Amino acid sequence: QVQLVESGGGLVQPGGSLRLSCAASGFTFSNYAMSWYRQVPGKEREWVAQIGPSGSATTYTDSVKGRFSISRDNAKNTVDLQMNSLKPEDTAVYSCYVMVYSYRYWGQGTQVTVSS
Repeated sequence: QVQLVESGGGLVQPGGSLRLSCAASGFTFSNYAMSWYRQVPGKEREWVAQIGPSGSATTYTDSVKGRFSISRDNAKNTVDLQMNSLKPEDTAVYSCYVMVYSYRYWGQGTQVTVSS
């Protein structure tokens, strides 16, 4: 079955950096686009970034452009999110996402807290 396991979250000061990683299994990773989402309690889940199957195409929500970078390693079945210049409003639970055969899958998420 499809499994997505995130890691790398934590507490960081404003202006700092974190790198999140998502390990995927249960499907042919290199065939599918992967995304990162984030959610704050009481708010809807927000799409953050997407990377195409080969890694050559990336898109970002406007609020993270120029600060976040998504990448993937198809040999290791991982997708990463490098987050720089973090702001308090980036605080959220971050989850990776894939749609396989029209089914949506999210990982359990990793908490990112940006605070001084």
